[in-house]
Amino acid sequence: MKKAKGFTLIELLVVIAIIGLLSTLAVVALNNARLKSRDAKRVSDIKQVSTALELYFADQNGYPAAATAITLGATGYICFDEDGFGPTCDTGGTTYMGTVPSNPAPNGTGYSCTSDGNTYALTFTLEGATGGLVAGLRTASPSGIQ
Repeated sequence: MKKAKGFTLIELLVVIAIIGLLSTLAVVALNNARLKSRDAKRVSDIKQVSTALELYFADQNGYPAAATAITLGATGYICFDEDGFGPTCDTGGTTYMGTVPSNPAPNGTGYSCTSDGNTYALTFTLEGATGGLVAGLRTASPSGIQ
């Protein structure tokens, strides 16, 4: 009798099930890494904006006043120079941030900034815990990130 070469249907189904399980685990790990990456970028962006605000404070003896909350990185507030946040930077003055960062997707609406000239508050949302900060709405001020 001649033995048939090849795989049985059961063997093929087992292999397909194992590949499906491994690919599912890879996708879950990748999504978790993306979430942590977005949160790390958010914290980094807020620290950069805070540093720029402190440089502005050192030069101007105050923070740029904004009567209402502005959305940083949005169309109207993509540059930060001696005139404060605006749509473009002046060519002759001090530029503190040539391009104000925007919030990465999926919460990509921008970071919110309020200031009365004496202090500021930058608000942003973390998707997960990162750098000792818990998920949710966070605020950065001259005293640090809470």
